[in-house]
Amino acid sequence: MSEPLRGIVVSHAGLAGALVEAVERIAGQKDGLVAVSNEGCDRGLLEDRVAEAVGQHPAVVFVDLPSGSCLHASAHYFQTHENVAVVAGVSLAMLVDFLYHRDLSPRDAAERAVQTGTRALRVLSR
Repeated sequence: MSEPLRGIVVSHAGLAGALVEAVERIAGQKDGLVAVSNEGCDRGLLEDRVAEAVGQHPAVVFVDLPSGSCLHASAHYFQTHENVAVVAGVSLAMLVDFLYHRDLSPRDAAERAVQTGTRALRVLSR
């Protein structure tokens, strides 16, 4: 892939911005991720925000919940654009790993992110 993937984090309220800021501090990289919030907008405006964030770049869109306005807006955009994959669910582990694998196709990067996020989950109990 000639152009590195862009990661778009779409969430309710300020979660996307907080995740992007945390990942940038952990990874030491200031590019590659864009935060999009649904705050103060309807689905149509949120779709516009997602479209603006993706632009003409190949991208993986990470959505905070597996339902709701953020997923619906992102899925609508995905249906009309070939170089975009959508992941329902997001974590710091997924986003940090994504930054180091932006040379993959959107689908491969999305699948890798899901695998990374799944491996990072643990239950600690007595």
